[in-house]
Amino acid sequence: MNTELYFDYAATTPLHPTVRQTMLETLDIAFGNPSSMHLYGEQVRQIVASARAHVAQGLGATPSEIIFTSGATEAANLALIGIMQALPSKKNHLITSQIEHHATLHTAEQLKKRGYDVTFLPVDTKGRVSLREVKKAIRPETGLISIMMVNNETGVLQNIAGIGKIAKENKILLHTDAVQAINSYVVDVDKLQVDLLSLSAHKIYGPKGVGALYVREGVSIEPIMYGGTQEAGLRPGTENVPGIAGFGEAMALRNRRYMQRYEELSELRSQLIQLLKNASPSCQINGASRQVAPHILSVSFPNVDGELMLFLLSEKGVALSMGSACTSENMMPSHVLLSMQMPIEQIESTLRISLGEFTTIASLRDLVTIIADALKKSSAL
Repeated sequence: MNTELYFDYAATTPLHPTVRQTMLETLDIAFGNPSSMHLYGEQVRQIVASARAHVAQGLGATPSEIIFTSGATEAANLALIGIMQALPSKKNHLITSQIEHHATLHTAEQLKKRGYDVTFLPVDTKGRVSLREVKKAIRPETGLISIMMVNNETGVLQNIAGIGKIAKENKILLHTDAVQAINSYVVDVDKLQVDLLSLSAHKIYGPKGVGALYVREGVSIEPIMYGGTQEAGLRPGTENVPGIAGFGEAMALRNRRYMQRYEELSELRSQLIQLLKNASPSCQINGASRQVAPHILSVSFPNVDGELMLFLLSEKGVALSMGSACTSENMMPSHVLLSMQMPIEQIESTLRISLGEFTTIASLRDLVTIIADALKKSSAL
C-alpha cells in the first residue's frame, strides 16, 4: 500500500522494519516460557529484560518500575482501578478531565458506579486543562489525578509538570496517558512528577497488542487480574514475548531520534497549515496554537460534511479520520471537541490529520490537492 497517502498515525503507526525483524528473530529462536528455570526460559527472560530496560530508559525510570500490558487501555485500567483499590477508603476521590481517551474516561465511569467519587474537569475552548481548576477540584479525600499528556484528537499538550507539582504538594498520586507524547517529546517521569504513566507500542512503530504502565517505586497498587506472578504480580499470564521484544526495539529507536522527529514533524505541520489555508481560507485549526504535538492537526471546513469528505478522500487512497479511531465506528460527535464548546456543525466538519515517518512535503501537497478537490465535490452534492 502507498504509505505516502497515510495520514492517520495517531490511530496507529506502520511497523518499523527493524522492529519486525526483531520480532521475527524472537519467534524463530526464543520459544521458551520466561517463567521456566531452564536455559530456554533464561534466554527469553533476557529478551524481556532488555525490552524493559529500553522502555525504562525512554522514561527516565528504572526497569523494575515498568509493567508490560496488552496495551495502553489495560495500562490505564490498571492505573486507575489498581490505585483506587489500594488507597485507604477515605481516599475515594479521583480527578480526571472531560477530554481523556475513553480508556481513562470509561474506567473512571466504572469506578463511579462502584461508589468512588469522580470529578471530570472541563477544558477551555483551546482544549487546555487549567491548573486553577485542578487546584479547585482537590479535596481531602482526593487520592489520584489522571490527566493525559497529549490529546489524541487535537494534539494539545497539557501542563503535566505543573499538575505534578500540585499533586505532590497535596500528597496525591498522578497518572498520565503519554501514548501520543512519547513519539516526539522528552518524557521524564521525575521532571513531570508523575507516579504512573501509560504507553502503547503501536503508536511508536511497534506492534499492536502490547503496552506498558510505569509505576513509581514505592507506590501501592493492586492487580485487576489474577493468576501467576508475572510482571510483579500486577499483570499475570505468560508474557507476549515477541510483542514485548518489538516494543523494546521500537523504544530503542525512539530513544535515539525523538528530538529529530519532533523537529521534522513540527516543520511539516507548519507547512501543512499554510497549504490548507491557501487551499481553503475559511478552514479553522482547532486547539491551542502553541504547546501542541507536532504530528496531530485538527481542522474544520465550514459547511462541509466530514463523513462525506472521508468517503471522497478514501476513494483517492487517503487515510485520515474525523477523530479518535476508537470511536469512529459509532460516528458519535467527538467528546473532546464538545468539551471545547465547539458547535456541532463545526464538529461534524472536522478532520484529524496526523503525520509520521513516511510523511513528506510532497505527500502533503498531494493531500491538500485531493482535499481541495473533495471540497469542491462535496459542495456540489
